[in-house]
Amino acid sequence: MLLKVGDLARRTGLTVRTLHHYDEIGLLTPSGRSEAGYRLYSQADVQRLHGIQTMRQMGLALSDIGSLLAGDGMAPERIIGQQIRALEQQINQATELRARLTMLRDGLMAGAEPDMGNWLEALALMTTYGKYFSSAELKQIFTSWSLIEADWMIVKDLVRDAMDRQLPPDAPEVQALAYRWMALMLYWMGGDLDLLERWGHMFRTEPSTQGRNHAPPGDMIAYIETAIKLRMALLEKYLTPDDLRRLGHVPHTRWAALEADVQQLLARALPPHHPDAIAAAQHWNALFDQLTGQNPALRKKLITASANEPLLQVGSPLSAPVRAYLHAALACATPAAPPQPTLC
Repeated sequence: MLLKVGDLARRTGLTVRTLHHYDEIGLLTPSGRSEAGYRLYSQADVQRLHGIQTMRQMGLALSDIGSLLAGDGMAPERIIGQQIRALEQQINQATELRARLTMLRDGLMAGAEPDMGNWLEALALMTTYGKYFSSAELKQIFTSWSLIEADWMIVKDLVRDAMDRQLPPDAPEVQALAYRWMALMLYWMGGDLDLLERWGHMFRTEPSTQGRNHAPPGDMIAYIETAIKLRMALLEKYLTPDDLRRLGHVPHTRWAALEADVQQLLARALPPHHPDAIAAAQHWNALFDQLTGQNPALRKKLITASANEPLLQVGSPLSAPVRAYLHAALACATPAAPPQPTLC
């Protein structure tokens, strides 16, 4: 069956002028002509036209399409495959756009009516974020922010105070803040080290993101990252990236509460075998299980790292006297006590 140019144009939704143009540039030459000179298109021509239109939808120029089709013959399965890929690309783009519009809508519903400055700032940030993250990743990041927001505001103020006092990165107080900062960031990113690294890289290289809303300014990022690198260099001697991903999150408030409780036991001069001391030690052990996900191998690695690296100990959320007291109490709890935590 052969189709005249008018019939082909009508059945495909293209114009006769378009088909003539394709013929003139050698992109789609009809297989034959009628006795009256009319162009006649075969099934193979229609298949080729399908391939041309598929690649046009993918954004390719006609000259590029011609090069791709040269000597190809365009097998039907390849035509369909190209069209599927084009549709998948369009679906992905539409899904991404929908997700970004949803985030923008949710942001508008949560706040006041934005002025032009708000719109411009939002557009700039969306462009910047889009260079590093998909909409799904951004949704995860923004949704999880509420999990750490309260503690984050406290930590950020404490880091600024340490900077103002010009404390060095290896100072015990700064190392404790580095521990809290690291724990919060990992918890926020769901233990995804790749996501955390991209987030940090964005803030280091994109000045427009620094200091906005609750974001730390550049000098604070540089300061705390120096302290964190000291800890990470030591931890990486004992823990793999997978180990770091497996670490759970224990809110700082729970460590602080345990510290206060044990300080009271020390003030009362209760011996480690006292029931209150043993209860505190068991609570400490439970917190450490939460931190390690009850993974014995990970627990052992953390214990070894802390025992061998004094800098990791000075950054612990528990003071040295409290840890020593809890060690003794845990040893009294049972003759077959598990390895005793030292990092926390």
